[in-house]
Amino acid sequence: MNSLLNAARPPLLCPGCAHERITRSLDQAFQSMGLAGHQIVIVSDIGCSGLFDTFFNTHAMHGLHGRALTYATGLKMSRPELNVVVTMGDGGQGIGGAHLLAACRRNLDVTLLILNNFNFGMTGGQFSATTPPEAQLSSGFLPALERPLDIGEVARCAGAPYVRRCSGYQKNLAEQIQEAIEYPGFALMDIWGICPGRYTKKNRLTPKMIDDALAVRSTLDGIVSENVRPEYGQQYRQLASEQEKASAPAVIDAHLTAPQAGRQEVILLGSAGQRVVTAGELLCMAGLTAGLQTTQKNEYNITVLRGPSISELILSPQEIDFTGIETPHVVVALDQEGVDRRRDLFDHLTKETLIMGIKGVNLPDSKARVHQIDLKAEGIKRADWALTSLAVLAGLKKVITLQMLETAVKIKFKGQALTTALDLIKRAGIDKRK
Repeated sequence: MNSLLNAARPPLLCPGCAHERITRSLDQAFQSMGLAGHQIVIVSDIGCSGLFDTFFNTHAMHGLHGRALTYATGLKMSRPELNVVVTMGDGGQGIGGAHLLAACRRNLDVTLLILNNFNFGMTGGQFSATTPPEAQLSSGFLPALERPLDIGEVARCAGAPYVRRCSGYQKNLAEQIQEAIEYPGFALMDIWGICPGRYTKKNRLTPKMIDDALAVRSTLDGIVSENVRPEYGQQYRQLASEQEKASAPAVIDAHLTAPQAGRQEVILLGSAGQRVVTAGELLCMAGLTAGLQTTQKNEYNITVLRGPSISELILSPQEIDFTGIETPHVVVALDQEGVDRRRDLFDHLTKETLIMGIKGVNLPDSKARVHQIDLKAEGIKRADWALTSLAVLAGLKKVITLQMLETAVKIKFKGQALTTALDLIKRAGIDKRK
C-alpha cells in the first residue's frame, strides 16, 4: 500500500519535534491496514496537532480548539464504515476535557491520538493541563499552582476500554497506533513527545527522560479489561431499530368556518399545571381546521412546576409576518400569577377586547368587557380550566366554534384523554353561558 502522506504539503515541524515521527508512524499504520484515503477521516482542532489534517490525502475535518471529539462523534455515527482518527494536543485536551470524558463513557469506535508535549506550543509556550509544576514557561509561576493531569488515568477511570500511555520515539509506535485504530471501540493513546520550539528552550527533556518517566507510571498498554463492553454505535443502531416508528404527522383538513373574519389575537394567562401551552396548541389546531394561519408563543418559568404560564395565539386568514400582540381580541385570565405577570397588558385593552376571567382572579382596571366563569363551583379541576375556557369561548362563538375545537381535540388526544376532553367541551359549551 502506498503512503497517504500529502506530497504537496509535507510535515513542516520544528527540528526534533515528536509530531513528525507520530505523523509518519500514523501513515505506516494506515499502510499496514491497507486503507485508502477515502476510508479515513482525520479530525483535528487548533495547535500543531491541528496540522495533521493537511499532512494526509484523506478526508479531513478541522474545528475549534478542544472540540475535535464532538465532530468525530457525529462523523462516526453517520458514517460508521469510516476509520475516524482524532489528533489533539494536550492543550486541546485540557480545553475540551468534558468531551474526552463523554467519549470514554460512550465507547464509540473512534481513535484519539493525544500529542502530549506538556505545553501550548503553537500559541506561545503557555502551560497546559499536563505541564509539570516545576516547568519554566511563559506562564510564569502558574504551572506550580496546578496538579498536572494524567490523561491515561483519567480516561481509564472514565470508562475508556483502550488506553495506552507511550513515547513518540519508541520503535513500535506504528504498530501500537494500528492496534488502537483496529480496536472496536474508543481507543486513546497518550503519546509523550518533545516540543523543541517552546518547551525545551527552558526545560531539559530528552527521549530517554520520557522513557524513564513512563517507566515509573502505572502501566497503561492497551485494553482496559474492566472497561471492555459493546461499541456504542453498534448498540445505538440495534436499539434504534427496535423502537416503534414515529407515527405520520397529523393532516388537518381545512373544512370548517371560523365565527369571525380577519385576524384574531388571544392571550392565555395562567400558571404552571394548568396546561396552558396545550390549550394554546389546541386553539391553533382549531384554527387550522378553518384554513387559518396560526402562531403560538409561550412564556413560562424555567422551574416548570411553579410560576406563570402564558400563551400568545394568533389566528389569521392572511400570512402572519409579526407575532407580537399589543391589544388582543381575547384575554383568558386563568390564574393570578399569569395576570400579575402581564399587568401592563391591561392598559392597552379596549372595549373591543373580551376578558374571560375565572372567578377569584383579580383583574386590573381596563376598558375591556369581562365575562366571568366559576369553573371551581362546577367541579372542574384546575388542570382542565384552560381547555374548558376554550370551550366556553367557542360556546360564545368567539374566535373558534365548538366543532373546530372538537376536531382539534380528536386530532390531539386518544383514548381516555380524548373522552375526558370531549366531555369537558360538552359541559362547557352550553347556552347558559351566553
